Parts: sequence; C-alpha cells; structure tokens
Amino acid sequence: MNLKQRLKPKSILVIGDVMLDVYSSGDVKRISPEAPVPVFKKLSERYAIGGAGNVAANLAAAGQRVSLMSVIGHDADGDTLIDELCRQSIGTDLVLRSQTRRTTVKTRFITSSRQQVFRQDVEDTQPLQKDEYSYFENRLAACITRFNLIIISDYMKGLLTFDFTQKIIEIANKANIRILIDVKDTNLNKYKGAFLLKPNLLELQNLTGKSVREYTDIAATSAELCRLCNCSYVLTTCGARGMVLADAGGEYQVVESTPVEVYDVTGAGDTAIAYLGACLANGFDISEALLFSNIAAGIQVTKSGTTPIHASEIDEWIEKKDKNNTGEYKVIDRSLLGNIKKNNSNKRIVFTNGCFDILHLGHVKYLRQAASFGDILVIGVNSDDSVKRLKGAFRPVNGESERAQLLASLEFVNYVIIFDEDTPYNLISELMPDVLAKGADYAPEDVVGRELVEQNGGKLVLIPLVEGKSTTNIIEKITGGTENQ
Repeated sequence: MNLKQRLKPKSILVIGDVMLDVYSSGDVKRISPEAPVPVFKKLSERYAIGGAGNVAANLAAAGQRVSLMSVIGHDADGDTLIDELCRQSIGTDLVLRSQTRRTTVKTRFITSSRQQVFRQDVEDTQPLQKDEYSYFENRLAACITRFNLIIISDYMKGLLTFDFTQKIIEIANKANIRILIDVKDTNLNKYKGAFLLKPNLLELQNLTGKSVREYTDIAATSAELCRLCNCSYVLTTCGARGMVLADAGGEYQVVESTPVEVYDVTGAGDTAIAYLGACLANGFDISEALLFSNIAAGIQVTKSGTTPIHASEIDEWIEKKDKNNTGEYKVIDRSLLGNIKKNNSNKRIVFTNGCFDILHLGHVKYLRQAASFGDILVIGVNSDDSVKRLKGAFRPVNGESERAQLLASLEFVNYVIIFDEDTPYNLISELMPDVLAKGADYAPEDVVGRELVEQNGGKLVLIPLVEGKSTTNIIEKITGGTENQ
C-alpha cells in the first residue's frame, strides 16, 4: 500500500510563528542610472504560507486534519494569510488577530531565471501581551483532546517564549499528546519534556556548545541533548548529509539525503517535520516515518520557495526511484535492528531468514504466508561470504545487494537485513520477534533461535514449501544437472 493510502486523516495542531511569503517574479535587464543597483521589473506575484504555516500546509497536503495556533496582525496581509490558510483547508479558529503587531511578511524578488536577487522582511518580534498568552493557554487546555499530535515550529518571532513553550509542553504531556519541536532557540531548557526535537547541525552545536562533524559525533551529541531535555528522540538535519536520529540511550540511525538536484532549500525543514508528524500520528514506527520525512524534504528542495509536498509526490518519487520495483529503502543497516522492536511494541513482528539466491515462486508464496502471521515481516539475508560458506564457492548467483532489494520489492515485506554469520541466531536475539517462521522441511528442534523466541513468549511456525521449487533445481536445470559446472 502506498503512502497516500496509508496516511489516514489525523488531527494535528501546529503552534508557531506564521508568516506570509510573497514571491515577486520579474526581469532584471539593466542597472539603475540612480545608483549601481539592478532594476527589477515586476511581472507577477504569488502568495504562500511560511514559517509554521508551511508545516501546516504540508500536513494538509498529506491529508491530515490540521489546525494552526499563531498570531497575526489586524491588517491586509493578515487577511491574505487567513485566505491562504482557508484555501488549503487549515483550521484558523486558534489564530489570534492582534491589534498590537503586524503580520510577518517576507517578500522575495525572483528573476525569470529563478534567481533570488533581494528579500524584504516586515515583522514584529516582541513577545505578545500577557492577556494574549492567557488566551492561548486557556484555548489549548480546552481543546487539547481534539488532537493526536502537536508540532511546535519556533521561528523566534515572539510567540514562543520560554514560559509559553513550557506551558504548551505541560498541557500536552498531561493529556499524553506527543510534541515534536522544530527548534531555533539556544536555551535548551525551553524545550524540555517534548517527545522529539529537530535541530539542524548548527542549532545542535548552539544548544550543546559542542562542535560536531562526523555522524558518530552528531549521534552522541544528539543523545546528550535528548537526555538533557528529557526527550525520547533528537532528529538532527545535516543538509546534504541527510539526517541523524538518536535516542537518550545512544541508539541512532543515519538516513542519507535524497539524491536530487537542489534548487531551493527554503522550507525543507518544515516539510521534514510535517511528514514525520503525519506518519507518527498514523502509527508508523519512527524509522519508517524518518524515511518518508527524508524523501519529502528531498522533493521540497527541488522546488521554488515554500511549496507543500503531497503524499502522492512521495509515492511517485519512490516509484520512479524504484522503477524496477527494487524497494531499496526497506533494506536497513544491521545497527537499526533493535529499533524495530522498540518502535513497534504494539505490533506482531515476524522474522524469517535465508539465502534467497534466485527468487522464485516458492519463495514468494512462503514469504507471503509468513507475513500473514503478524504485522511486520523482517527478513534476514545471508551475505555473499556467508552463502559461499554454506553453499560452496560457486554461490551465490546473485549478490547480496541484489537479493536484498528483490526481497524488499515485495509489498508485504517491511525490512530486509543482510547478516554475515552462518546462522541468524544473533539477529534473532537482537530483534526478539513474536513469530519465527521457517520452512516445513525443518524439524522444530533444528530451527535456530526457536528457544529464544519461545522463552520470550513468541512462537515458531513451520510453513509448507512449494514442491519442486528451489534455487538448486533452477540452477541444475540451467546447467544441465551440474550446479558447479
């Protein structure tokens, strides 16, 4: 099932600084005679929702029921912003029209060659009035149970003070509502108690006072920030180097950036946290949510300005990337194995393993039946060296990467992990699946890892094989009966 079908409408609240993005398009063909500056001839203009509004717009594009809590001015720009929010089906009942501040507006002047030549900002960044904060706190406390998840988008424009941010977290935690925060402030205490923090690399350094460069350093520092802020996760975005997700225990995973031609990085962080939130609200495990979030951000940077990314675009990107239906994104690093169980505590995990040298009908039927015994199917695939030790010098026919990607292309397969040992015992001990599946040609006492699974409350299932279907038979048919010739 594709992402668009999997994302059911959940109620998500975005709290943060919203702004009106104006894109003024035109031509620059001469220098002004009044001063050595280019003359910009305006041809057209378009509006977009920026800041926290861009997070909300991406959530709406992902099919979510989204509301925005923010403050704007009682001015014409505020009217335009409200119109844009309503046009994109974003709830505005929690947007305050203040008499004491202007609507934040960023106007970008862009040439026909898509080059930004100038930006004009209009904004008020002072904190709100006390009665305005009281209004927000009372409204939030009254409606908190409407929402499945909250995203705070802090652009340091005056709304999210230390006290107000901590009050939001307090109200949400009392209601057991997870909060994701796109951070900007250097005061880490401001964000204590959230479920997940999303700094970029510079923000991580500013929050911790540590200079980081290598993935291991980023992970260790992210884990430290996680502990300091009493958060479950810290997701550090590293630009072209991708993202690093870490928990307080030091477990981490790296997702490399989507390989695209970067045109404009504006709004990529908003898109990333929006899709992370949409996936988490829909019950995705955080590793899978991270993959979709990364793809969404990669698509965003190929576009001009703050443009919402639709779930269908992610599906199209995956289909195009995997035009041979390789499902490469499901092949995960061995180090992430422990996260599968931890992030899917309410789901039944099925594990099976094998060489799967030449994928055939018998394999597919076996794996499909294995998947039916639970919610998540994890396959351990023997590495090339492991296959050689088990099957002989002339095997495998197909390399480990090809074998893994072919298995990942199957719709009912969730994760594929390559392992180098002769048996999957260590994999099983790390994953501790609820169901261990193996072919019925094995006796129960001969199945590696059976005792581990059963002692942990799981079970072994033996699945009948399709008669006459095996890799060995295929190879013998091709070679005329001599596998090694």
